[in-house]
Amino acid sequence: MRKISRRNFLLTAGVVSAAALLAACGSSTSSASGESASESTASSAESAASNEAVEYPITIQHAYGETVIEEKPESIVAIAWGNPDVPLALGVVPTGVSKTNFGPVNEDGLLPWTAAAFEKLGASPNVFSDTDGWDYEAISDCAPDVILAAYSGFSEEEYNMLSQIAPTVAYPSVAWSTTWREETIVDATAMGMKSEGEALVAETDAMIQKKLAEYPAIEGKKAAFFWLSASDLSTFYIYTTLDPRAAFLTDLGMPLPDSVAALDNGKDFALTVSAENANQFSDVEIIITYGTDELLTALQPAFAKISEMGVRYSALPGHTTEIASALNDVLSEKWADLRGVEIVSFGINSVKASEEDEAMIKELQKNAVFRNANMAAAHLVGAQAQAMQDAAKNQGGAFTGFMGMNMA
Repeated sequence: MRKISRRNFLLTAGVVSAAALLAACGSSTSSASGESASESTASSAESAASNEAVEYPITIQHAYGETVIEEKPESIVAIAWGNPDVPLALGVVPTGVSKTNFGPVNEDGLLPWTAAAFEKLGASPNVFSDTDGWDYEAISDCAPDVILAAYSGFSEEEYNMLSQIAPTVAYPSVAWSTTWREETIVDATAMGMKSEGEALVAETDAMIQKKLAEYPAIEGKKAAFFWLSASDLSTFYIYTTLDPRAAFLTDLGMPLPDSVAALDNGKDFALTVSAENANQFSDVEIIITYGTDELLTALQPAFAKISEMGVRYSALPGHTTEIASALNDVLSEKWADLRGVEIVSFGINSVKASEEDEAMIKELQKNAVFRNANMAAAHLVGAQAQAMQDAAKNQGGAFTGFMGMNMA
């Protein structure tokens, strides 16, 4: 097994509620502003705000030593993954943020929740094109008072370069392993908003527990986060608990399988495993991975097979076993033979057609019923009887109503 590069992987990001507004600097990409910042409040941060003034300087320990912040920062730059979400959630607009290189990003290179937070604050984001390396010039143009990077993995040389621009908060100990709780509190502390950050963490934890109560079936399931690469089907990646993705599964009440825990060396956030050894993970009950066009394409013939059985879309949740079997038929060569991965189960909570589709389905069902001559005749008799009742109630008199039916 070997460790892998971090640059192309995902951080599970958190909460995007917000309140106040700072002016953004520089040019770079931008998006339309949303509702007024005065209408957006971060309730958790407000309720947690301390009446006592924050004492400066603030000293933060991290992997490359310590960072001293002499006074409350006004211009805040947040780089790497997830860090921009912290000030936004606390009602502060960063003067510059990193571009995201994964997931469903918008034209600015922001994930949906990050873009929504900027819009909620009525701000246009200043996004650095730094997916291939830090844009030191663009960062410097923001004249930052602090650079937030509690979740990151830059080298000491890069840290020193950034520190020449402004006090930089690096990751606490191991690269790319800062938990979302640590990231929130460390970044908030650097902003002089530690108590607000702690309140945000508490609120998010409460939200997680509330949501978990709605899905009791997942508690206790042994889950692991995998990553499969179409470019190399001979191997796959498994994330250890140093990675926030895998660690978050334990927040959801799903323990790490023993087979995965045995690989955790306490140093690497992910490890590469040969597909030949896939059978050693037989204790994994749930695999979390990224959906691909390949899976979506395979779902079409899989659902077609279910349709051939005469199963209505509303009854699909009761036929997940058949769907899993159909998916295995479609994906057997690519997934089982090449990757050693088999679909054991497939879950659907509910399926609902659009109102337009439901109306069309009802019309088709009605027309199908009328193919039966007796049913059609019965419907005609019923319609005629209803027409006679309506004619008898005619405001111009029953005689006039029946005349309209050629019955008088």
